[in-house]
Amino acid sequence: SGQLKRYIKNDKKRLNLLKKIHRAATRAQLSPEIVLAVIQIESRFDPYALSRVGARGMMQVMPFWKNEIGRPDDNLMDIDTNLRYNGSYGKYWYPEKVLVAWEYWR
Repeated sequence: SGQLKRYIKNDKKRLNLLKKIHRAATRAQLSPEIVLAVIQIESRFDPYALSRVGARGMMQVMPFWKNEIGRPDDNLMDIDTNLRYNGSYGKYWYPEKVLVAWEYWR
């Protein structure tokens, strides 16, 4: 929780987010630290982040994923929804950036 304090000052909000990340990561059989690293790189923990190409929320999910999985009405700015989505057509440098950030959370 201490490392996340620089992004989220409020103790209650920070702990709540960590619980949500842990729950989503466990469901997806991922390390919570890798999810933290992705969020750090994608949005710097801004739940309302909107990229110039349309990616939304903390995990910067592209809206086309909603149709891909048959849930077109989902709100990608909702943190619980945003954490359930993943997928990217990213470049090779992206995973390297995430792995460097992951080291911070380990």
